[in-house]
Amino acid sequence: MSVVNESFIHGSESKIWQQKDAKPFVEIKQVTKKFGDFAAVNAVSLDVYKNELFCLLGGSGSGKSTLLRMLAGFESPTSGSIIIDGVDMSGMPPWERPINMMFQSYALFPHLSVEANIAFGLKRQRVAANDIKRRVAQILDMVQLGHLGKRKPHMLSGGQRQRVALARALVKRPKLLLLDEPLGALDKKLREETQFELVRLQEELGITFIVVTHDQEEAMTLSTRIGVMDNGVIVQTAEPHQVYEYPNNRYVAEFVGNVNLFEGYVLSDERDSVTIQSDDIQGTIRVDHGISCSPNQRVSVAVRPEKIHLSRIAPETSQNVTRGKISDIAYMGSQSIFKVILDSQKEVRITQPNTARNIEDRLTWDEQVYLSWDPDSSVVLTS
Repeated sequence: MSVVNESFIHGSESKIWQQKDAKPFVEIKQVTKKFGDFAAVNAVSLDVYKNELFCLLGGSGSGKSTLLRMLAGFESPTSGSIIIDGVDMSGMPPWERPINMMFQSYALFPHLSVEANIAFGLKRQRVAANDIKRRVAQILDMVQLGHLGKRKPHMLSGGQRQRVALARALVKRPKLLLLDEPLGALDKKLREETQFELVRLQEELGITFIVVTHDQEEAMTLSTRIGVMDNGVIVQTAEPHQVYEYPNNRYVAEFVGNVNLFEGYVLSDERDSVTIQSDDIQGTIRVDHGISCSPNQRVSVAVRPEKIHLSRIAPETSQNVTRGKISDIAYMGSQSIFKVILDSQKEVRITQPNTARNIEDRLTWDEQVYLSWDPDSSVVLTS
């Protein structure tokens, strides 16, 4: 996974969403959107706070883009309400909302220069010419395109066009900026660079961002919090590291990053630990947190690939240990991915950092290995 964005957390004295008296900037209350009998968004409630960079994350058809379009005013809720900065948006057209939206296609005018593209909305608002010139120059410097103001969009790279579209959305100083898959058209390296640029701009401007994306790494890198959507509902809302380390169900565990799921049933459930019998590992799994469950309940244990240790020598423990044979290896530069077939025939994925250049003693294909992980490295999932 990509590095998790901690800049907002480190740059703030506290996390506003944890304050009991904090007032949400965006309030989505029991919003449903139906197309015929199909509920694209189903009774969603969500609070987003001022200056947040919030990501709606989900696969195709999860409802994230429909929710964004209702925020923008391009779709009307079948039921429920949307309140922005204390004002109910019901019946309010898009052009009267304190919102701007950046589309995946960028939608730049090909016949206008960069400066004219950015100034277009200000001219429609009848802003004074001197103010337009000053604000366009400021935002161009902010997105580091001051030297390209006279160029036409076809003369720019994909990343530069993305920044022009962002500048055009920001120059009107909206209270809320909506971004629909904003980096989807960029290549991997440029996308990673632009993610950090977006975080910098959001922090500098102090505008609330809501980003829709299907890219888990993008959401992890950008956001202060993530709302994971599935089948029209938000199944988990939390900070990026919490979504990754403590998914609250199988869907979140499998959708956000890679994960190994071991099936089993509960042997004992104590206050600070749970022990699970698993045929997948032909042994027991200990997890350092308790759960609320019935005796012998079937559960899944989620273990991320980077949490699993590989060794030719059996560890000195009887729990969280299993054995198998390496079936495949992928060298990825900074890390290697191992696929191991356990004695139970279950396939397990493990990632290990390539911290040393010496490859003489590395594990290789068809080797018998032991897999183990710490009791605090896994999560029990009951749904």
